[in-house]
Amino acid sequence: MPVSPTKNLVHIALFAALFAALGIFPPLVVPLLGVPVTAQSMGVMLAGGILGARRGASAAALFLILVAAGLPLLSGGRGGLGVFAGPSGGFVMGYFFGAWVCGFLTERMWGSLNHVKSFLISAAGGIGVVYALGIPWIVAVTDLTPVQALTGSAAFIPGDLIKAVCAAAVIMTVRRAYPLIASAGTSDGRA
Repeated sequence: MPVSPTKNLVHIALFAALFAALGIFPPLVVPLLGVPVTAQSMGVMLAGGILGARRGASAAALFLILVAAGLPLLSGGRGGLGVFAGPSGGFVMGYFFGAWVCGFLTERMWGSLNHVKSFLISAAGGIGVVYALGIPWIVAVTDLTPVQALTGSAAFIPGDLIKAVCAAAVIMTVRRAYPLIASAGTSDGRA
């Protein structure tokens, strides 16, 4: 049974709001990099893992549009175009691509998805993809070398792994109770 366009829009808006709600938790800033550790990166994992690639990335895109418009939705009350030019800009822009990767991989493994696979998917998209964009951005906008940026960013990985564990547990719970993704190759309109 296909999901209506209205439900899709509601899910996208709901997860954009989740990104914003996760920004309420105060950021932890690493002094050398100036990049805050926030709960919002867990939104990347949840949006993709629960909504799928297209809707998860759409939720991230809506959130980023609202931030660019100046709404103070990022952790610490940050918003506006200046955020994208700062040291954390690459990480923030990575939310879109990370959510898409989490969703794409979750859709492909839906039939055999378990906690371990969900954790690995969350880590791949929510950490791997986001860092792949964030670290080069730090190098581009600061005086840090790639090694310094990579070393400084490594301090965030333990917290990000904890977020991936939490996201995997939520994704698996939602999968059982109220699945919003269909197995890859089905035509029910949920993916």
